[in-house]
Amino acid sequence: MNVHFVMHEAFEAPGAFECWVTARGYQASYSRVYQQDVLPESAEAFDLLVVLGGPQDPATTLEQCAHFNALAECELISKAIIAGRAVVGVCLGSQLIGEALGAGFDHSPEKEIGKFPISLTQEGMANPKFSHFGETLEVGHWHNDMPGLTQDAKIIAYSEGCPRQIIEYSALVYGFQCHMELTKDVVELLIHASQAELITLADRRFVQQAAALRTNDYDEMNHKLWVFLDKLVADYNAG
Repeated sequence: MNVHFVMHEAFEAPGAFECWVTARGYQASYSRVYQQDVLPESAEAFDLLVVLGGPQDPATTLEQCAHFNALAECELISKAIIAGRAVVGVCLGSQLIGEALGAGFDHSPEKEIGKFPISLTQEGMANPKFSHFGETLEVGHWHNDMPGLTQDAKIIAYSEGCPRQIIEYSALVYGFQCHMELTKDVVELLIHASQAELITLADRRFVQQAAALRTNDYDEMNHKLWVFLDKLVADYNAG
């Protein structure tokens, strides 16, 4: 299994995704676009594409952020989907999947930073890839926006602050607005990159400050992400 990561910033690291790749003995490759790495020209070299988060949104232009090319990333996502690869997007990555499929992103009703519960929809509860989640699950969040919905998209999970937390675009394509990949190390990177912003958001009901972010236990959601990924790989290998 070859997994390719698209990373937009050093502090938006793969976290539990990368731990899963190592634990399973899979191969990982990276496009660290903040270091000017190029994106793959095709989907031939990977089985699973993971597009991670970032402070950008799909409307961010090259003039606003020289290392982020939303159109090029949407093109790569489209190539991967057409080639029958598995695709997982996180936060910005989930929004880019929607954009690649013709569904524009939206602003979330609430900004969420921290660890808060998501609830599965009826479709989510009926989906075998999420049967181990239970009705509710506490997961990580760090976002303003949310992915768009295509005609065939299914909302798997939502939260009190955001109605689109996990989206199934197809049996092999999923958008996670939430951050189930967060580990204590990744959270520390995010805190360091967002210290000033966190202070200005102290009055928001779905924003935790640094002390709480450091205290959160992320192990359970990491484990449940791994189980989801194992199920996704099984479906991919089954053709």
